[in-house]
Amino acid sequence: MPKMRYAVLKLGETLEFVEMPADHVYQLTALNRRLHKELDKLTADGVPTLPHVIAECDSLDIVDNACTVLHGLEYMNALERSFAQLDEKSYPLISLLTEIRALQAQLEQWYEEEEDA
Repeated sequence: MPKMRYAVLKLGETLEFVEMPADHVYQLTALNRRLHKELDKLTADGVPTLPHVIAECDSLDIVDNACTVLHGLEYMNALERSFAQLDEKSYPLISLLTEIRALQAQLEQWYEEEEDA
């Protein structure tokens, strides 16, 4: 069984848990930091509000049924959609979308390889 890792994200009082292959969680954390660094530079209407990655962990035992664990690829797909819908055609959006799509593609490939194995 592949080693999975979890990113804990916080937006206001809400926590999200994202499960990803262990080798990719650090990329999500780095991407999250980059996105927050660049959000203020976007001028389009409807810039998404993003949670902050507040922790990474190797195991996760959810005891509150109200909390769910998001599949890493589902999270990345939603993130990509939220930025792709922005009506802005300049840097930094193009750069940010490239980074989002790169991690998205890596995860797609990883999950495909896992299905084949």
